Amino acid sequence: MLVKADAVFEGGGVKGIALAGAVTALEEEGYSWHRVAGASAGAITAALVAAGYSGSELGAILKSVDYSRLLGERGMRQFVLTKLIKLILKKGIYSTDYIERWVDGLLKKKGKQYFKDVYSDGEYKLKVIVSDITKRRVLILPEDLKEFGIDPAGYKISKAVGLSSSIPFFFHPGTLGRGTDSSQIVDGGLLSNFPVWIFDVSGRPRWPTFGFRLCENEKGRIPSGKKDLISYTLDIINTITDKNEEIYLRDKDAVRTMDIPTLGVKTTEFDITGKKAEALYLSGYHTGKAFSESWDFRRYIERYRLSQSAITKTGLRTD
Repeated sequence: MLVKADAVFEGGGVKGIALAGAVTALEEEGYSWHRVAGASAGAITAALVAAGYSGSELGAILKSVDYSRLLGERGMRQFVLTKLIKLILKKGIYSTDYIERWVDGLLKKKGKQYFKDVYSDGEYKLKVIVSDITKRRVLILPEDLKEFGIDPAGYKISKAVGLSSSIPFFFHPGTLGRGTDSSQIVDGGLLSNFPVWIFDVSGRPRWPTFGFRLCENEKGRIPSGKKDLISYTLDIINTITDKNEEIYLRDKDAVRTMDIPTLGVKTTEFDITGKKAEALYLSGYHTGKAFSESWDFRRYIERYRLSQSAITKTGLRTD
């Protein structure tokens, strides 16, 4: 019997391969996804899951893709001077156009390219987190698109994913709105990389929300040893996007969160080897299996979501 659950996926660039492994493990345990959300690489995972891709399908895709090609035709094989000019003129080295086209192609295969395609029962089943650096706030797409005069239903999911994947300095920032009311948009992970709270309700939830969190192994951190400006910029990027790994999770959030070791892989390691990609996937898979063995929704409700008096009066249901 399938058990409903909501899922929130943390961002982490290339490390997002590990998310697919954890999704696969939980699906094998009987879970199906009702609503999903994510930032950056987590937004890619969330979008594909919302479109109907299974964890195993997602794993096959993320392990086999040539990530360097998602940076453009020349990938990472650009002269340092070329990168520097782009960084100065466009506020980023690479365009997210290639990521958007890749994601859109995958969504098209499932017939779900627009947010209206993942809308049912009065709500969007997918939420993409982006950072509005002009107004210094977190935006949740598609709902917050209304603020810019944009119809949420007709907005392309791949465009939202591209905005959420715009790692500062590494990718060109995106834009929402026009003229003086426009905002520059970057990676959702800059302000809210792990919004595990996004589907929370007051009182007793009908089903659990699981957090999929990417955790760095301190022993796996290997400094590049390079001192040039581009390497310095990439170090800043990795520091910004990895900062969430040090945040404190409240007990009620930690208990429903999978901490997936990322084996020293960097956020911007777009030249990742097939061997590393497979290791990341398996790291997520084994973490998901271990989590599912220890998870107890009833115990979670008793301890974190209901007072003792409420439990006595209402009893517990695990739908």
